[in-house]
Amino acid sequence: MEILSPAKINLFLKVVKKRRDGYHNIFSLMCPVSLYDIISFDFTGHGICVSCKHPDVPEDETNLVFKAAYLFFEKMGDRPPGLLIKIDKKIPVAAGLGGGSSNAATVLKALNKHYANPFSQEQLQKMGLAIGADVPFFILGKPAIARGVGERLKVYGGLVDCKVILISPHIKVSTAQVYKNLNLGLTNCKKKPKYPIFKNHHFDFGSNLYNDLEPVAISWHPEISEVKNALFLHGADNVLMSGSGPTVFGLYKSVSHACEAVEKLSENKSWKVFLANLLL
Repeated sequence: MEILSPAKINLFLKVVKKRRDGYHNIFSLMCPVSLYDIISFDFTGHGICVSCKHPDVPEDETNLVFKAAYLFFEKMGDRPPGLLIKIDKKIPVAAGLGGGSSNAATVLKALNKHYANPFSQEQLQKMGLAIGADVPFFILGKPAIARGVGERLKVYGGLVDCKVILISPHIKVSTAQVYKNLNLGLTNCKKKPKYPIFKNHHFDFGSNLYNDLEPVAISWHPEISEVKNALFLHGADNVLMSGSGPTVFGLYKSVSHACEAVEKLSENKSWKVFLANLLL
């Protein structure tokens, strides 16, 4: 059994406030994109085993995939059977694209289907939240407005299709440090977010792309600005950093322009460059 596990981008990300538990409440518009890891399941052996060739992905109980499978069987009230989960990693790791959370959500949904759906989507999302804030979104699997730490979700249908170029520079950005250094008392982005855009059920890429975390990440890693400028130089209609970075995405209305741009941008060997679609 092999299942595709998609990445996501944040088209809008406003950090509302810091919570007493140390997390932050957000207001975000997230959309899955057609950049996938491949998760395969082999019901054999003893216990839960995770296999991944990527050097930055752990294969022990700290992997979110392992946590998802273990939690699923715990909620089922059963001992884990022999289960080998292989991760073919295509989504850059720790890049603001939610790859680990997506993998965990994929495991929960796949196991639920395999065992004849013992849990509802709402129950799976509750399980997912115990693993990571983005996991409930990936269980939903559709563009959505996210509130709270990301668990309060509402499906959003106000997006139009376009091509997406994703560029992940070879730098590491600490999500925890980005949030820690975010000054909520200041205007972090040059433009102020306008929440009513969501009430109109239409998202204008030209004026509504927004990310509170982008200025903080760029202050430590100017390379992110270089990526943004390169995308604009190669014809992107709109550009923004996703999540806490460092991945930057460019949106293209023209398929031909996007294909030409990805070929040119891929010449930079210090970047990982991908061409994808919004999954609407």
